[in-house]
Amino acid sequence: MASLGELTAGIAHEIQNPLNFVNNFSEVSKEMISEIQDERSKSQEARDEILINDNLKDIKENLNKIQHHGKRADSIVKGMLAHSRTSKGEKVPTDINALADEYLRLSYHGIRAKDKNFNADFSTDFDPNLPKINVIPQDIGRVLLNIINNAFQACGNSEFRIQN
Repeated sequence: MASLGELTAGIAHEIQNPLNFVNNFSEVSKEMISEIQDERSKSQEARDEILINDNLKDIKENLNKIQHHGKRADSIVKGMLAHSRTSKGEKVPTDINALADEYLRLSYHGIRAKDKNFNADFSTDFDPNLPKINVIPQDIGRVLLNIINNAFQACGNSEFRIQN
């Protein structure tokens, strides 16, 4: 059960990060819209068109960032749903790099949720040319989670590197 709690905490943290970005960028965008509305309430001569145009440009950039982070949260949820489905033992083409990265982050945040004093610097060095391989992702994910949890616990508060 402790492992389930760690995994749940990791998932919650992974989803919370993009949601924080979405909330922050939307709040800033609302403020910029208010500035535009204030400027537009002024006479044509008194308006700061540069401010209006700059704010519109920034709002567009913020919307792109909101979309990016929303898709990131969506991807996390879809990935977790796919991993939680009962496996029929069928192997499917799987991006091992993405799977390892996902479980690395879940492990880290799960351990951090359990032990607030835990910290680790970690980096990855995945082979970008690694082809998808036929595995049962749920099974390999559990294996990766156990290995990574053990590695973090063995290293304590130090550095950790996953390399191909």
